Amino acid sequence: MRRIGGFVLALLLAFAPGQGALGETARYKASFFDVFDTYSEIIVYAQSETEAQTILDKAHAELLTCHQLFDIYNLYDGMNNLKTVNDNAGVAPVKVDQRLIDLIAYAKQMEVETNGRMNIAMGSVLSIWHTYREAGINDPAVAALPPMADLQAAAEHTDIHNIIVDTAASTLYLSDPAMSLDVGAIAKGFSVERVAQELIAGGVTSALLSIGGNVRSIGMRGDGTSWRVNVQNPDLNAAEQSLTTLDLKDLSLVTSGSYQRYYTVNGKQYHHIIDPDTLMPAEFVWAVSVVTQDSGLADALSTALFNLSIEDGKTLLQNYPNTEALWVTLDGQIVRSDGFSALAGEEIPAA
Repeated sequence: MRRIGGFVLALLLAFAPGQGALGETARYKASFFDVFDTYSEIIVYAQSETEAQTILDKAHAELLTCHQLFDIYNLYDGMNNLKTVNDNAGVAPVKVDQRLIDLIAYAKQMEVETNGRMNIAMGSVLSIWHTYREAGINDPAVAALPPMADLQAAAEHTDIHNIIVDTAASTLYLSDPAMSLDVGAIAKGFSVERVAQELIAGGVTSALLSIGGNVRSIGMRGDGTSWRVNVQNPDLNAAEQSLTTLDLKDLSLVTSGSYQRYYTVNGKQYHHIIDPDTLMPAEFVWAVSVVTQDSGLADALSTALFNLSIEDGKTLLQNYPNTEALWVTLDGQIVRSDGFSALAGEEIPAA
């Protein structure tokens, strides 16, 4: 157990048979809680503990930096992050790290491609919901819905064109002083993909990153079999918590759903994924899981598809080759894109 910046990084070793022979690898796992406010773990196959430690330290450090850069609630010494950008809306451009420039540029692209179903400029609206959700969770007796008039007023400040990215100067500027950014729909996936690409460039051929449920596989397991990853059942009270198990090789799996981050008002649950049209929690499906190579794309699409009917979601999905999805309807039925079944074994009904 090693303490890093106030957090504990545990390296759990599970040696494969014959470990130590030339060319053979062992399985190593690091787990931590200090990135993106969630439990995370990385599994890697390496030829020595020293090699594994180097790989895992590098991956953790990059994830931690991304977590800090993309944070909208806290400032950190020695960096301008997304909170710095939001705090300077309408005031001045902010010089930022290239990783933040790249994230915002990609998010703007995905807003266009999804016709606004995934919009990081919704921060002003999401902030209101966050405040009411936290209050309702902390004290259910006072749980209430945000006034629609407040949400509509905030929605006047969600035009993504007011995000000015100056790549030459490495600056971000929000020209609307009442605007704020929230990258929760894409930041984890973008960060996971960045780390995966760095590991691949460094020669890693067998790893699995699971960052708060955003899963990215690199190659296959050390024994030459595919990574086996479960798709979460949104019914958390069901006896079977996995809808299906996927065989992943160089693929990502990301799920968006209404079953974790929510609060209750007058007996009804209100979750955190907000429909940009109604400004209320989306009510098209219970959950949607996306499988594709790029974790950033999977993250963005899972939010976009959650904010669309299944029919419209299937139409959007056609724009992305080698990308599949599984939807769970509000009444617990499973709907798959045409190629999804090729990834999966026997599926379990959601309800």
